[in-house]
Parts: sequence; structure tokens; C-alpha cells
Amino acid sequence: MTDTYVYAVLLLHAAREKITEETVERVLAAAGTQPDESRVKALVAALAGIDVSAVLKTARAAPPVVAAVAQTNHEKSEKREAKKEESLSGLDALFGNS
Repeated sequence: MTDTYVYAVLLLHAAREKITEETVERVLAAAGTQPDESRVKALVAALAGIDVSAVLKTARAAPPVVAAVAQTNHEKSEKREAKKEESLSGLDALFGNS
């Protein structure tokens, strides 16, 4: 889906309009975009039963969580790398390599 279709859905959601094939097509047409019927149908079908408000709340909360997880993973990776280097230097000492 192109961003235009997603923007149409967000606009309809913000306007508290029902997201249907007809309303999405009208928004796209009003924006000067020729709606592709199959894309509109697929989008509306994919959104059936989806709470757009909940998805938006999750999306807003996700970036800080993702950053925290990435930082934790980076720290774990650094610790593993340090342990690996330490164990390799121990093997060097054991076999007399400098």
C-alpha cells in the first residue's frame, strides 16, 4: 500500500468517519489520487476488526520501548564481546602466545 492510502485511513479516523471502501475512495479522489479498487478493498479488509486508536497509541509508545531494547541488546553484546576477548587472551597465555 502506498502512504496515500494509509493517510486516507488516518484522515477518516481523525474525522471519526467510518472506514469503508467508499469513504477511502472519496478521500483519495478528493486528494487528486486515482483510487485503485483492489488496493482499497485489500486495505479495508485488512482493517476489519482493527482498533485504529489502539494501534496509534501503541505506535506512539513503541519508539521509546524499541530504543530501550536496542540499548539493552547493545550492552549485552558488548559484555559478550568482552568475555570472548578475555577467554581468548587466557588461551594465549595458556599456550604461550603473546
